[in-house]
Amino acid sequence: MEISLREIQDARAIIKNVAYKTGLVHNTTLSEMSGNTIYLKMENLQKTGSFKIRGAYNKIAHLTPEEKQKGVIASSAGNHAQGVALSATLYGIKSTIVMPKHAPLSKVSATKSYGAQVVLHGSVYDEAYAKAKEIQQETGATFIHPFNDPYVIAGQGTIGLEIMEDFFDVDAVVVPIGGGGLISGISIAVKSINPKTKIIGVQTKNVPSMAESISHKKITTVEGAPTIADGIAVKTPGDLTFSIIQKYVDEIVTVDEDEIANAILLLLERAKVVSEGAGAVSVAAVLNRLNNYKNKKIVAVISGGNIDVNILARVIDKGLVKGGRKVFIDTFIPDRPGTLSKLLALIAETGANVLSVTHHRSSKDVLIGYAKVELELETADEEHVSKLKTILEENNYTIVIQ
Repeated sequence: MEISLREIQDARAIIKNVAYKTGLVHNTTLSEMSGNTIYLKMENLQKTGSFKIRGAYNKIAHLTPEEKQKGVIASSAGNHAQGVALSATLYGIKSTIVMPKHAPLSKVSATKSYGAQVVLHGSVYDEAYAKAKEIQQETGATFIHPFNDPYVIAGQGTIGLEIMEDFFDVDAVVVPIGGGGLISGISIAVKSINPKTKIIGVQTKNVPSMAESISHKKITTVEGAPTIADGIAVKTPGDLTFSIIQKYVDEIVTVDEDEIANAILLLLERAKVVSEGAGAVSVAAVLNRLNNYKNKKIVAVISGGNIDVNILARVIDKGLVKGGRKVFIDTFIPDRPGTLSKLLALIAETGANVLSVTHHRSSKDVLIGYAKVELELETADEEHVSKLKTILEENNYTIVIQ
């Protein structure tokens, strides 16, 4: 099956009563920071918290009665799992989802709540995929591929139709890439309607499998490293998505973990948008990789909002530290009355707020007669941290900033 605008339009008719048409929201902060006019395509507000239900439902809609009777199986780090689970339940058929052992607990629980049987296997998506194919052979269930399937791609392409309806003359659409299903569908839809619009894909530097594949002009497996953008941590792209991306996508950029964390924090604080790592890579790219775009109209696709709250807490903490809004300082003070209060008073004078303080004498690096003080401080920015460091050193404190 060749995927064209017609197949994507057909998919839209199929999913219209299941998937929302999500908002396209202008963001002033991102626009000012990037020098462009930035709009966010809010797929984090889609049913199941991501775009995945579009493709999953379209695929299941095309199964034969016999295939539906045998049920469906899928492998996923989380979002595809939920999309398949809900779609199968809406059709009244059985679903089994294989997820990596370390998938966020929130995604595992959500997948079960949508009616699926969940099997935890492997450390990364590709190992879960192999297990799902094994179960498929045993049960005869239909495998719902997360990205390398024409019906799935057509379903995801409905996002491109919505963008074009709301913003025909957009200059560029920035899209996360894992296996490539989302950007494949969006790029076919957008380029078919307005060939002048640029399509920019984004991957994490930790698992840049599609970027490497396009660079090498052949499908390339990348072992990679752990990433907070777990939803796009795909080691081997699909052959179908690879060929579509070669044809329709103008550029692929990569962003690092700090940039993703900062984008998550920025979306949360400035845009009031909860995004998972995979969803925030588009914003990370807008802020850090599109320097050649100025005064352009750009849509960044926020592909999902299913971030584990524990990961979110760590991301916020790391983002605050990176932005100079939180700092950890170690120093030593004489072990006598009044010295700690003197240190804290000096810090207070700079405007820093003490979040926590640990005072102890028993560490190996503490000389007799001294105490080690570990401080967690809330600060305004990096300049404030630098000022704080200077003032403490001028008052003869030897400090280490963590």
